[in-house]
Amino acid sequence: MIIDISYWTRVLTRILYVVFILLGLIIALKLSIFYLPFLIAFIIYLIMEPSIKWIMKKTKATRKISSIIIFLIVSIVILGALTWLIFTLFSEASNLLQDLNKYIEKAYSLFQNILQNADFGKIRLPDEIQTILQNSTGDILETVSQWVRSFLNGLIDVVTSIPNIAIYFSITVIALYFICVDKIYILDQIEHHLPKTWVMRVGKHIKDLTKTLGGYLKAEATLILVSFIISLIGLYILKFTGFAIEFPLLIAIAIGFVDALPILGSGTVMIPWAIICGINGDLNLGIAIIVLLIIMSTVRQFLEPRLVSKNIGVHPLFTLIAMYTGFKFMGIVGMLVGPIVLIILKNIFATLIDGGVMKTIFDKR
Repeated sequence: MIIDISYWTRVLTRILYVVFILLGLIIALKLSIFYLPFLIAFIIYLIMEPSIKWIMKKTKATRKISSIIIFLIVSIVILGALTWLIFTLFSEASNLLQDLNKYIEKAYSLFQNILQNADFGKIRLPDEIQTILQNSTGDILETVSQWVRSFLNGLIDVVTSIPNIAIYFSITVIALYFICVDKIYILDQIEHHLPKTWVMRVGKHIKDLTKTLGGYLKAEATLILVSFIISLIGLYILKFTGFAIEFPLLIAIAIGFVDALPILGSGTVMIPWAIICGINGDLNLGIAIIVLLIIMSTVRQFLEPRLVSKNIGVHPLFTLIAMYTGFKFMGIVGMLVGPIVLIILKNIFATLIDGGVMKTIFDKR
């Protein structure tokens, strides 16, 4: 049997190329977590850049002056929002943690009433299954209680670690200032220290990623922020008008987080919440939650076509697989990271995907 050395050399080269790219992506993710303040500064810079260019165009000011103006405005807004967020989160998380057992008991009583009032005779469930359903309610709620308690304790620990927050905030602000003011110098230094071929290849990938992933992230971040603000304002209005909403900020954060997940949306939280309110006898609150959801959905449907220029070309099934994979590796945060990594991989391996991955690697051409 004659072995085609040149063919298998090409195959091995292509496989190694894929492996090295995946290893590089893993290292990049690890570094992005390690250097999180600089990553946050870079993301904020991407959001600020259009405003900086707009001031330069309208006022004919230098980049440094334009950057300082926008930087000061953004820093004041972030500092004010962060201060309010820390105090409100600490207050709500502490109160919820103290009253958690009371809410778990209410939920337990509600589920027991639903199970007792359900006509199991019509669906002919065996007595053993009915008993299991009734007994497992307490176990499920106890597990949920432990999750919520762990999350709230972790949230309080983060919020109360003021020195760490101050350090992270200071580093982020300083890094943001230098990125905005010295953008040209930073780019020149990167090009000076890297080989020309690397700059051309990496520059092409970065340009494509900025166009697809950057545009997608900015659009999604805008939509999530809009949903969060609308839900926060709406929940506070409902609270001030006498509705039984005790933790508007925590609920708005939960709605914003779920809204950030592809496939899922704010309705995943708000529809079950409205149904539970209706079952629990608070029909007015249930209707108010549905009205708030309709307002949020209407605004999102109006903004989405204007912000998201085109589909990223990833089927929802693959997005769901990416969310699950991210969850298995990184927990809840991985559900956000997974689809982002999928978009990056799709962009890097566009040639392989377009030609068929296995076909491109093992093709004899």
